[in-house]
Amino acid sequence: MKIFSSVVVCLMAYLFFTSFTGGNDKYGGVNLYTFREEMKKDAKGVLKQISDAGYKYIEDAGYADGKFNGMTPAEYKAYLAELGLVPASSHQGGISYDNVDQTIADVKAVGFEYLVVPIPPMGHFTYDAQSRTMGMKGGAKNLAEMVNKLAEKCHKAGLKLLYHNHDFEFKTDADGVVPIDYLLQNTDPKYVNFEIDLYWAVKAGADPAQYFKKYPGRFKAWHLKDMDDQGRFAPVGKGKIDFVALAKLKSLAGLQYSFVEQDLTFDGMLPLEAVTISHANIGKLGFKK
Repeated sequence: MKIFSSVVVCLMAYLFFTSFTGGNDKYGGVNLYTFREEMKKDAKGVLKQISDAGYKYIEDAGYADGKFNGMTPAEYKAYLAELGLVPASSHQGGISYDNVDQTIADVKAVGFEYLVVPIPPMGHFTYDAQSRTMGMKGGAKNLAEMVNKLAEKCHKAGLKLLYHNHDFEFKTDADGVVPIDYLLQNTDPKYVNFEIDLYWAVKAGADPAQYFKKYPGRFKAWHLKDMDDQGRFAPVGKGKIDFVALAKLKSLAGLQYSFVEQDLTFDGMLPLEAVTISHANIGKLGFKK
């Protein structure tokens, strides 16, 4: 009887705990750019909300002055561990030849596996506010050279480098080159691989499935966000991107991590609401990992 009572008590304690933590049913990742404004005000609070929403890992987007969202690498690592959030990758838009060594050291200190170059680095990214269009200067060859050099540094330090796209990399440039194709063909997969942003690829008129088939194993991370009928960002499963079909190509593509991201929200929806909707849907659409 005593043994039976002990089992019942343990079971009740387990059920009580899992009712708050979600048990082992944590999956998927979030790119913290989604919460860029909120993170400035209460980074720890936002991270707690992400964990409570059932996410398993994060992709950071708030590194500055040697800190991640205002925390030292050691503080950040400890707080993520406290929440049970895995530091999977870190976007480093400000990386350069001058700061690469320190950036790599800080990224490694947190425990990130991937360092992501999210835009053409070192002043080569362009944005026209009037037309709201992104682009780059210097050409695809120059971009490949920069990425290759940074990737070799990462490789020597035990980090993996990914390049993240927007729409312009999938469009023919002034030199008659499609930058993403040039990068795929002129980088060594031992050093450089890719984080495909599915929304921006589709926005550019590209077919991600064809890229997975042509360049198998090169797309280690994916940004999951949908596109509504107006072409705006939408929570996953609330738009027209065929995630079910793409999920069938995960192994072919080389997928290791998928991150929900919502660059902007509309019609009064808050970022937390958007990623909560997305979390429920990625589990149904083939991204429950």
